Amino acid sequence: MPTTHRAEMSLPVRRTSSLANDCGISHTTAKRWISILEAAFLIVLLRPHFKNFNKRLIKSPKLYFLDTGLLCYLLRIRNHEDLALHAMRGSVFESLVVSDLIKNRLHHGLEPNLYFWRNSSGNEVDVILDWGETFVPVEIKSAKTVASDFFEGINYWRSLAGDAQQPAALVYGGDMTLRRSDVCVYSWQVL
Repeated sequence: MPTTHRAEMSLPVRRTSSLANDCGISHTTAKRWISILEAAFLIVLLRPHFKNFNKRLIKSPKLYFLDTGLLCYLLRIRNHEDLALHAMRGSVFESLVVSDLIKNRLHHGLEPNLYFWRNSSGNEVDVILDWGETFVPVEIKSAKTVASDFFEGINYWRSLAGDAQQPAALVYGGDMTLRRSDVCVYSWQVL
């Protein structure tokens, strides 16, 4: 996969225009603010994985807060009881895991090389880890128990890749680390 320059990582004009309209600012100003938040390491724009499986792919980046404390503050989540009942709990958890994956790779001297994959039909894998010749799909679920539908995105991606035995992982909100359905299931606490 070719190296992507920072300019290519910015939000598409239609998304920044929508954000700008909501804030009452120009889309140019919104793009600049997003760039500042990226430079300050408060957010990251996760780029889409473009390996073409002959399906229409979503090509807009996903925005994640690297500082989940700030994210919770902005969402007015004051404590863990508020978070447990909040409608954005899953998104906050996904931001936490993406942030930890990025930090872990940087800590080990590796490029982050994290992507996501989603097609126009709604099939999605939360994170694709790029290990050079191998891509590892990772699903992220905030639930404390593992359900069989958690593996649907991974299984769909594997079927398109033509490799049902491809390494894959699920990070969830529970306490146990185990192996299920040929997927390594990790507790969020081991990240």
